[in-house]
Amino acid sequence: MFLRLAQQHQEFVQDLVMNLQALTITLDLRGYTASCYTCGDQMNSASFMVSLGEKHLIRFLVSDYGITWMELWDDRELMKLEGAEAINQLQELANILKYSPVIQLTN
Repeated sequence: MFLRLAQQHQEFVQDLVMNLQALTITLDLRGYTASCYTCGDQMNSASFMVSLGEKHLIRFLVSDYGITWMELWDDRELMKLEGAEAINQLQELANILKYSPVIQLTN
């Protein structure tokens, strides 16, 4: 039973890392400065960051050790969430993108 749970957790983390990479691409296309760094090619951890304004930064960390959401303003921590609460906050960010108008860029 525990081996199955460990495998499911690894798959969950890998899925979350892939979604962070996709979110990074979407944010970049929308004009936000975003990055997603992974360690190695096994996708078992990632550091995701996005700048929402001049001094507003979101940092999301995921690994086998845990999941953390940090919101910073002017290099000061505003909010820190872990686990399911961190993922819910990430969903809120994705919803903002999903329902905000797309800006068309012209040449």
